[in-house]
Amino acid sequence: MRVLSSLASAKRRHSDCQIVSRKGTNYVICKTNPKFKARQGATKGTRLSKKGVK
Repeated sequence: MRVLSSLASAKRRHSDCQIVSRKGTNYVICKTNPKFKARQGATKGTRLSKKGVK
């Protein structure tokens, strides 16, 4: 899964791509071509978030 600065360009890669927002994180999902998955923003309290890292 790619982390991108702009999901607008990721959505235009394929006609089946959809932007979904879950818990403050935006995802691009594509069921026909899964290599186009992308994520933007990290949710609080996950291993992806920068908070709590020493």
